[in-house]
Amino acid sequence: MNVFDLVGDTPLVDLGKLNPPKGVKLSAKAEFLNPSGSVKDRAAKAMLLEGLKRGALGPEKTIIDATSGNTGVAYAMLGAYLGLRVTLHLPANANLERKALLTAYGATIVETDPLESSDGAYLSAKRAYEAEPDKYFFPDQYNNAANPRAHYETTGPEIWRQTAGSITHFICSLGTSGTFMGSAKFLKEKNPHLKTLIVQPDSPFHGIEGSKHMASTIKPGIYDESWVDGVWPVSTEEAWAVTRRLARECGLLVGISSGANVAGALKLAATLPEGSSVVTILGDSGSRYLSDEAWNSAN
Repeated sequence: MNVFDLVGDTPLVDLGKLNPPKGVKLSAKAEFLNPSGSVKDRAAKAMLLEGLKRGALGPEKTIIDATSGNTGVAYAMLGAYLGLRVTLHLPANANLERKALLTAYGATIVETDPLESSDGAYLSAKRAYEAEPDKYFFPDQYNNAANPRAHYETTGPEIWRQTAGSITHFICSLGTSGTFMGSAKFLKEKNPHLKTLIVQPDSPFHGIEGSKHMASTIKPGIYDESWVDGVWPVSTEEAWAVTRRLARECGLLVGISSGANVAGALKLAATLPEGSSVVTILGDSGSRYLSDEAWNSAN
């Protein structure tokens, strides 16, 4: 086996210790157990394999893309295995842990204006690719159909199998939107009555790293809001509070977007009848956020 083979087949974790309403089951996919530590391994694997298959990616090319961190770490890990160069554009205020991981895998980092967030990183990577298209392979995770397809072919089927088809609600936040789009499409094909919902930061000015406030940002080309049955806003403070609970009550050290997902799922669960089954995503490991002072709160 190699790192490509280790991607996916993550367990479904019961979150009953967080006391969801009686009769409502709350579970989460432990995507932080992927080899680079996040759900983004799935999309990165699919996009690189697709590039290799069609001949767009080869030893003469450098992998280039924009990232808020997690997809970049996945590219760097998989690129290292393939012996390929990796250049990643990310906001300069990305935390030290993510930059250290990218450096450890041998990737080149191009820092972009933090005030322009992930949109600025995307435009910077796109300009670099357009200036030297023969030098780079640009997966363009925000617009690459292989991204949601990875989740349609793996994440969605795994959730369906692990819940024995009992899932009634799927909810998660959006970055590129690939996890939501691919999983939602598969699950709704299996059960048209199943509800697929999104968690969204409650403000354009938020601290939920990796999560987009869609109304105030560049919408990914792969995103189709017709698959969204509802939106659950979550504040940065709520997300951090649940992130700390996951670590201190469930022994699950995950990142703030995971906390946001579970916070939204708990809000949703409070509105549901007995017999409902809610599944969300634990998107990445909390080990890449340990420098954040929010861990020191008592709440």
